[in-house]
Amino acid sequence: MATSSAPLPVVVIGAGPIGLAAAAHLRARGLQPLVLEAGPAAGAAVREWAHVRLFSSWGEVVDPTAEKLLAPTGWVMPEPGAYPSGGEWAELYLQPLADVLGEQVRYGARVTGVSRTGRDRVVDAERASQPFVVQYETTDGRERRTLARAVIDASGTWATPGPAGGSGLPALGEKAAADRITYRVPDLRDPTVRARYAGRRTAVIGSGASAFTALAHLAALAEAEDGAGTHTTWILRRSLAGSTFGGGEADRLPARGALGLAAKAAVDAGHADAVTGFRTEAVERAGDGRLTLVGEDGRRLDPVDEVLVLTGFRPDLTFLAELRLGLDERLQAPAGLAPLIDPNQHSCGTVRPHGVRELSHPDKGVYLVGMKSYGRAPTFLAMTGYEQVRSVAAALAGDHEAAERVELTLPETGVCGGAGLFDEPEAAEPPGAGCCATTPAALTPPPCDLRHQTPLPDPA
Repeated sequence: MATSSAPLPVVVIGAGPIGLAAAAHLRARGLQPLVLEAGPAAGAAVREWAHVRLFSSWGEVVDPTAEKLLAPTGWVMPEPGAYPSGGEWAELYLQPLADVLGEQVRYGARVTGVSRTGRDRVVDAERASQPFVVQYETTDGRERRTLARAVIDASGTWATPGPAGGSGLPALGEKAAADRITYRVPDLRDPTVRARYAGRRTAVIGSGASAFTALAHLAALAEAEDGAGTHTTWILRRSLAGSTFGGGEADRLPARGALGLAAKAAVDAGHADAVTGFRTEAVERAGDGRLTLVGEDGRRLDPVDEVLVLTGFRPDLTFLAELRLGLDERLQAPAGLAPLIDPNQHSCGTVRPHGVRELSHPDKGVYLVGMKSYGRAPTFLAMTGYEQVRSVAAALAGDHEAAERVELTLPETGVCGGAGLFDEPEAAEPPGAGCCATTPAALTPPPCDLRHQTPLPDPA
């Protein structure tokens, strides 16, 4: 454990886009960051969806303060209007940023616990005056601890995807069928992965950006020379309506709108059949290995060869168990933030910018930021995370005026609807309503949202 008399660092958990931006803001404020990253490189989670293109452009996924930190190295942002893939984002921006931070980023350090020094979550006495203690494991299995003046958890939600079961629990038989179930958008450029889906029937469970991406990519495979017979069953827990496909041509993030239009094109072209109002209760394996999905209402779907479960992500809070967190009971997001991001009412663009006030907890000095701060809400954008850490860093530096100031305007509309009321039948929607009535033009495989690949998955 660190025992030096030097000022304690602010520990940042995760070297993804938001964690590295937090470190850049802290350094710009004269504070000492220490970034603990479980993976072997910057953007480890982002690299796992390297093949997916974001629907936010370079100009929207580079933090301005991080850009200033990079400038002395000769780094130049790629074309601001272009859309990076996850791999490009990691290699061309996140890794150079981590390299500039140097020894302030520690790889192969998986955080296993955070607490107040000498105080578990029960103890009140002198609690607020105690520094944080962060325990982590290194890749060689050693356990280590470091003290911190504050903790910023930007670890994201990528490692904890939602299950297939409509109740939020794994469907019966889901674990036993793990060899044919994937919780990520597959990289169909990989010959081995491509062979797994080409000419086969795949069920896609989900209604967000990741599901749209999978539908579009599988439709492109169906039209390819080696993909004859490829077909998708798209499973939605809600009904199919105009708003199902997001903002379309009205979206102020054009690539985000194109993503929904590409999913609609896959359905219209017959490459995907939509099954609506279906909540998975069980996964049954046939003698030939194929899977049959059984709904809570007793419906049984035709057997499929593969299942893609793209039902969002949820936060891992286990290593924060000794802290006093104020979390919303539904979203598992900070209580002050939850009403602003409730997917029953908000899309990405209708979430107003927010900062340290909404992100604070009963244990002062700990902050969940990025996708982790959104809990189970699927509406996160990288721009939102950059605004969060700008505000948090300002507060930690004592600049409360800057911490309270809003410095972000978000684009409205899009494919960010989540669970809750979005699952309800949309029979009341008048004919022609929604954002996707226009017949889409032919589209190349589209960009994807940070969450769910951002983000969204995310990414952190």
